[in-house]
Amino acid sequence: MANIMVVGIVLIIIGAAVAYIVKAKKSGVKCIGCPAGGSCSGNCAGDSDCGCGCHSDTE
Repeated sequence: MANIMVVGIVLIIIGAAVAYIVKAKKSGVKCIGCPAGGSCSGNCAGDSDCGCGCHSDTE
């Protein structure tokens, strides 16, 4: 019985993480792990000192 509860909790955690990623991608976030992920694409515009590190490849 304890194994079923542990598996259930792990599945809930994984499901919540997948739902968060899907929701973030649908809302247009470019960098999910970035603290400024929702606004870094609009604020950087290719700047190298963006701060979030997600646009370091664009020059």
